[in-house]
Amino acid sequence: MELNALTALSPIDGRYARQTEPLRAIFSEMAFMNARVRVEVEWLIALSEAGFDELPALSDHGKAFLRGLADNFSLADCEAIKAIEKVTNHDVKAVEYWIKEQVNHDEELKSAAEFVHFSCTSEDINNTSHALMILEGRKVILNTLGEVHAKIRELAHRWADVPMLSRTHGQTATPTTVGKELANTAVRLARIMDNIAQVKVYAKMNGAVGNFNAHLITYPDLDWEALAKKVVEERLGATFNTHTIQIETHDYMAELFHEVERANTVLLDFDRDIWGYVSQGYFRQKLKEGEVGSSTMPHKVNPIDFENSEGNLGLANAVLNHMAGKLPISRFQRDLTDSTVLRNLGVGFGYAMIAYASLLRGLNKLEINEARLAEDLDNAWEVLAEAVQTVMRRYGLPKPYEQLKALTRGKGITEESMREFISTLDLPADAKARLIELTPATYIGKAAELARRC
Repeated sequence: MELNALTALSPIDGRYARQTEPLRAIFSEMAFMNARVRVEVEWLIALSEAGFDELPALSDHGKAFLRGLADNFSLADCEAIKAIEKVTNHDVKAVEYWIKEQVNHDEELKSAAEFVHFSCTSEDINNTSHALMILEGRKVILNTLGEVHAKIRELAHRWADVPMLSRTHGQTATPTTVGKELANTAVRLARIMDNIAQVKVYAKMNGAVGNFNAHLITYPDLDWEALAKKVVEERLGATFNTHTIQIETHDYMAELFHEVERANTVLLDFDRDIWGYVSQGYFRQKLKEGEVGSSTMPHKVNPIDFENSEGNLGLANAVLNHMAGKLPISRFQRDLTDSTVLRNLGVGFGYAMIAYASLLRGLNKLEINEARLAEDLDNAWEVLAEAVQTVMRRYGLPKPYEQLKALTRGKGITEESMREFISTLDLPADAKARLIELTPATYIGKAAELARRC
């Protein structure tokens, strides 16, 4: 069967291909091959600058040609490497052979060919390529999370003053504002985004088991650690890991994936709350001509974007959590279990991108229903019991909590009955006036101010 968006096994490359398209140039097989080529040529160029008699410094032309192999890497190039891999049954060796083929026409580069992959184990190339991929993938994730954060923040400011009944334990509780509840999520998300951005991405280029064995037996006088660090940090933009086994230990990946998981968990919590507010009528969803909410119930406008987001956040976190728990574990100096798992980097990020896109669609459809919000507040005068009993405490009235409990618990409290009770209290005139004027819609504390501060 021909592979296209309709025949793809995974919805990441099928139904949701448009949402995950930015990740294809970062985490696909071709992107991985491209990153390997980049690492190999930067290592070769660095070696040529190390002062070896056997490897003279490459000319500007030679360096430009090598870097062009990575900069201009094409699908045809990737297919050529895959053809070599069919013979070698080793993908990194196939990259080495392909580079040697590409430089075979040039005398300068041809003479340097045996220094391609010099003293490297496959993981020197792979882990550094993964670092390049994750650095770029993080940018995409943070950019998209930034869009989500900006939209939530915009709505928090727009609806900062709109009062809303809280529902602690699902029951009527002290009022807040719509904007303040959105601001809570915006602040949580911003903190985690900062953490995601600050995770150091590590890479190693230290040989078969991390000790520069082959390097030092060949050129014992060179500071190989300094050279490897220069390649990793100055040329490739990662942080050099000094202590590893054959593989980079992947602790930074676990840290990064857990931080993305945390962001996803905050948004999953948010999806469920918005879903609940839609079901209570606090929000409406903008209608789109031609859309159908139910195949049998014509009246329905379902909160499908928030449901889709919730489902895909769960999938993203399942993959990210598995990778975070598995990747830092390796038997002795190396086993291959990390290799197949790492091929799914784009899967965890992909499901997250699908979820973020769905959430943004949902947020862009939201309209507030102030009449419904006001109706709920007007039917919940009992929430002022907190205010009244707290003021009574200040002025030493007897058993304030117990009096309000007897008045309100399990009973329908009206505006009239609450104000009648307040009028009987032995309170200073100004305190009593504040309570008499208070309504559920005005008992919002600093909610509006806090909403604007996100």
